Amino acid sequence: MLKIPEWTYDEMKQTGVDYSSIEQVQRYDDMHQRFRDYEKNSDAIIKLLELDSNSTVIDMGAGTGAFALHAAKQCRKVYAVDVSSAMLEHCRKKGEGMGLSNVLYCHGGFLTYEHEAEPADAMVSIAALHHLPDFWKLVALTRAAGMLKAGGQFFLFDIVFPSATEDMEGRLDAWVRSIAERSGHELAAEAKIHIREEYSTYDWVMEGLLERAGFEIESAEYGDGFQATYVCTRR
Repeated sequence: MLKIPEWTYDEMKQTGVDYSSIEQVQRYDDMHQRFRDYEKNSDAIIKLLELDSNSTVIDMGAGTGAFALHAAKQCRKVYAVDVSSAMLEHCRKKGEGMGLSNVLYCHGGFLTYEHEAEPADAMVSIAALHHLPDFWKLVALTRAAGMLKAGGQFFLFDIVFPSATEDMEGRLDAWVRSIAERSGHELAAEAKIHIREEYSTYDWVMEGLLERAGFEIESAEYGDGFQATYVCTRR
């Protein structure tokens, strides 16, 4: 059992939207499946990382299983890790309904999950790291690197803000409006909560954190809506 110092950041507490209830988690899954193609997105990541039937993968911040459950169809073993018990239970029920037997459902996160198996081939984390302040992001990423084999890959997707931009207020307003137009006012409300209460950082900070944690950044892509995608290799 991993011993957690008392001064460690409590990653189990909800930051932003509260996903501690089954009802809220179901609403989340229903809403996101209206504008995200889970299987298509997962296949793209699997192809990018060149994962196959021999690969073991950690999905850090697995949520309702958007990536983990589809990766399990193509990989040897998937560790679905999440700090929300409700999210994890929803993911488990979906996985069992799909007849998957190679997914391990693990309650924890970047700071608390202890990977006791052999180092994994890859880790995928989608929109989870921003729940941690920057100091704890480095702790989290260093621990993530330690869970991977040498040369293992880390795929990180998150909201990351540009360090050099004019009229950030205008860009943030435009981002919220575009989400409302594309995906509805409910998700736009979550974007406002994200800006106000969560811990998305700057691009130069994120790149520095990844490198100091022991990763080589193979690619860093910054898209519309402050979406950032990093593909890294553990040095």
